[in-house]
Amino acid sequence: MKKKNTGAQGERTIEELISRLEEIASQIQDGEVGLEESIRLYEEGQALATECEKRLSAAQKKLEVINPNLARPQQGSPEQDLPGDDSRQLFA
Repeated sequence: MKKKNTGAQGERTIEELISRLEEIASQIQDGEVGLEESIRLYEEGQALATECEKRLSAAQKKLEVINPNLARPQQGSPEQDLPGDDSRQLFA
């Protein structure tokens, strides 16, 4: 059985946060809940998305310290060809 890494203060892992975001999106999209609950879930989703973004940004910065080449896209890399990053628009 895989042990969950909940951190020093009982924080949920990034995987747990993403899983909860997926649950919330599914509940709202499937119409499983009423308006008030949808609003509450939306607010929870916004908070989770913000936390995920913070953690991913911190992880990216750590990786850039370890490998400075990660800070800038390589010539001809797919990152250069991508338009604006729409991945953060999950709940926008």
